[in-house]
Amino acid sequence: MKFDIQTKIFADFESFESTLKQWRSQGDSIVFTNGCFDIIHHGHVDSLLKSSDMGSRLILGLNSDESVTLLKGRGRPVLNVDARASLLAAFVFVDAVIVFHEETPANLIKQILPDVLVKGKEYELHEIAGHETVLEHGGKVERLDLVSGISTSELIDRIKNLD
Repeated sequence: MKFDIQTKIFADFESFESTLKQWRSQGDSIVFTNGCFDIIHHGHVDSLLKSSDMGSRLILGLNSDESVTLLKGRGRPVLNVDARASLLAAFVFVDAVIVFHEETPANLIKQILPDVLVKGKEYELHEIAGHETVLEHGGKVERLDLVSGISTSELIDRIKNLD
């Protein structure tokens, strides 16, 4: 079976809008999460799998390279946005990857109006970008337990300190 992951990657909301309308017309429930996903690890897979179980379509907002650098500092991202988007789109449980360029996906969330917004429990509700928008439109905000002992920053530090 051939699978074209590029059909799941969108440069912006405008290029994704017709797909969203189609999903909504079919009655799909929309789940949204976001992140930098600089080096994909099993913690990411765990949270994305759990997120995908919360609805019928999982949309992933992906920070652009400029956005990652703004948030994480010089030297990041390790992988460019095209590589990160391709890796994430390869997961069968991810239905769409949309790149955003701002520091947070708040504007993207306003455009999508997901039924469920998902982030990790390391964030308090008030720290989750777009939570007000989702709640005001009758959606839910879910906070997931993370896999302990794994983070991209920790992985990068471990790699740098290999002797």
